[in-house]
Order: sequence, then C-alpha cells, then structure tokens
Amino acid sequence: MASVSTEFRAGRLMSMDAYRGFVMLLMMAEVLQFGKVSEALPDSSFWRFLAHHQDHVEWLGCSLHDLIQPSFSFLVGVALPFSIASRISKGESFGTQLGHTMRRSLILILLGIALRSVGRVQTNFTFEDTLTQIGLGYTFLFLIGYQSVRTGWIALGLILAGYWLAFVLYPVAGPDFSYEAVKVPADWPHHFTGIAAHFNKNSNLAWAFDTWFLNLFPREKAFIANGGGYATLSFIPTLGTMILGLQAGRWVRANMGEKALLKRLVIAGIAGLATGWLLSVTGICPSVKRIWTPSWVLFSGGWCFLLLALFYYLIDVRQWQRWAFPLVVIGMNSIAAYVLAHLVDHFIADTVQTHLGAGFYDLAGPAYHSLLRGAVILTGLWLILRWMYRKKLFIRI
Repeated sequence: MASVSTEFRAGRLMSMDAYRGFVMLLMMAEVLQFGKVSEALPDSSFWRFLAHHQDHVEWLGCSLHDLIQPSFSFLVGVALPFSIASRISKGESFGTQLGHTMRRSLILILLGIALRSVGRVQTNFTFEDTLTQIGLGYTFLFLIGYQSVRTGWIALGLILAGYWLAFVLYPVAGPDFSYEAVKVPADWPHHFTGIAAHFNKNSNLAWAFDTWFLNLFPREKAFIANGGGYATLSFIPTLGTMILGLQAGRWVRANMGEKALLKRLVIAGIAGLATGWLLSVTGICPSVKRIWTPSWVLFSGGWCFLLLALFYYLIDVRQWQRWAFPLVVIGMNSIAAYVLAHLVDHFIADTVQTHLGAGFYDLAGPAYHSLLRGAVILTGLWLILRWMYRKKLFIRI
C-alpha cells in the first residue's frame, strides 16, 4: 500500500477509508450472531460481553454497535470539504454541485427504502435507516458546507437546541396512555421522569410525527409505532452529527500539522463525550441513540472525533498501514458493502451448505452454528469486495 500522510491522494485519506471500513465491518459482522452463541453458552461472560456490543442498547446508553450509524454519518461530513474542493477544481458551478447533491440525496433515500422492502409484499416506506437518514439531511449539509466554519457551529447549535425544545414542548404522556398499544411492554424499565420524560419511547414528538407522516404512504396496515422506537425526524439531529464531521473534515483539509490536528480532534472528542454525558446524567436530555437526542449527537460525536484521531495517528502519522488494508478494501466501497450485506448473505451461506453438506456449520458444535455460518458469510462478502477493489470497481452515488 502506498504511503500517504496528511495529503489527499486521489481525493482520499487512507485513515478515513480505514475508519469507514471498520464501521462497515462492524455492521457486516452482525451475521456472526454473538447473541445466539451467548444464549447457547449462558455461563460465558466472554460471549455475553461480545453479544452486548453487537447489539443496540434498549434505550439509554451506548454499546459499540450503537456507534456504527453515527460514525458513518460523521464520515459523510468529513469527506464533504474534499468533495467540494475537488468539484470546484474541475470547474463545476455551485448549481451543478447542488443538482448532483440533490440527486445523491434522493438515491440514498430510495436505496434505503428499497433495501427495507426486500421480502415485503409491498414497498416499505420507512425513513429511519442509515441511508435514508443521511439522504434526508445531505443536501442541507452541502449548503452548510458552503458557509463559514462559524456558521457551521451556529447551525449545529440551532439544530440541537431546537430539536430539544421541540421535544420538551410536546406534552408528556398522561397516566392513561397505553404503552402496550404502541409496542412498549407494560413492565418497560426505561421510562424517564421529569424533563427527560419527554424522550420516552413511542410517546414523544418524533413518534407522533410518524403516526401522521408514515400513514400518508400506502401500507399493508396502519402505522402505530416502530418497535425499536426509531423515528423519521431523527434525520434532523443526524444532520448535526454530519456537521460535526464537516468541521472535522475542514480541520483535516487545513493541513495545520499532525500534532495540532490530533490535539484538536482529541479535545473535540473529550468535550463531546463530557457534554453529552453531563446532559444525560442530569436528566436535561437523556442520551438515546434510537431517537438521536441532542445529547446523543454530542456523546457519539465525541467518540467519532476520538476514533478519527486514532485511525489518523496510526495510519497517517505513524505510517502503520499494512494492517489496515482489509479495512480499506471495505471502506473504499462502503455503499457496495452495505448493499451486499443486505442482499447476498443468505445466498453465500446456502451455497456453501449446498456444496459442503447440511452439517458443515455444526463442525464446531451446535453452540457455534450461527458463528461459523456468519464467518462464512463475512469471508464471502470481503472476498467480493476484494475482487471489486482489484478490478477498481467502486460504487459511487
């Protein structure tokens, strides 16, 4: 792998591709199903730990798996200053760039809906997944990217404060509210009180919006609630996460020097973690990924800054690059990786079983059936991406 430092080579920074590849690997690795192994081996704290971090927390808090979507969104923002600069250098006008941005936004939204509709009897109009959330906010991100750094921070503040205020102004569910009717168990242990109660599952502003908005589309049956508590309006604070990435991308592109850049990324990371945590523990704004609360933007954004600093330090400062190659293969084709993971996993697993026998996945014992099956799928996905990398087949939108 050729050596790179702070400069962009062919419009890409290797640490960004490696970080993106790491994030996509975490998503693709869901097929390993550590949770099933943990269920089969209930006395193993090792598998229980892995299972916890391969799943989303129920409501409040954070696992490693919860950082996938924020990281992907953050990196969209990091890449934008380089994209804008590249297009300007090619002589593209603002109007041309805006048109391309709007088309990209629409494609991301439609692709997200299409993937969510696989196996359904009709189009599943839903807007809470990663691609549609980014698509809904990407054009706004582009417009902010054309403004000053100061305007970017102001926009972030307005988004976070406005989103928090909108939730707080929406009435808290009363004592007669039936949580069971909105897919929340009667003994749900994660209800908040006080100001934080405005962010309770499926009784908040975002849930109310979706009970109106999602029922405007053709549906097999009326939308009542999302079982996971996810919501369309989360694209607004997700835009906040992308703005954090945009500001980080501006720092990277500024060529301020390795030490200065690392210092700034680490300080921003610590500040984000501390502020998000403080808002959550005081009850002002609980840190909930599923509805992307403002405190979650700051807390998860803090982790994103620190992870970017780590990858930048290891790969672009210390020049330790060979280990990152498997991640770069994934990161340079993130859209392809996302689509393949949703479409060909069963095909890979079934094909291997057809040729190696029905008992192949039980070679290590029944407890590890899902793990071995997942490892086969993950290997197959990476080999496809490796072939695309060698053939220079990169999917761009």
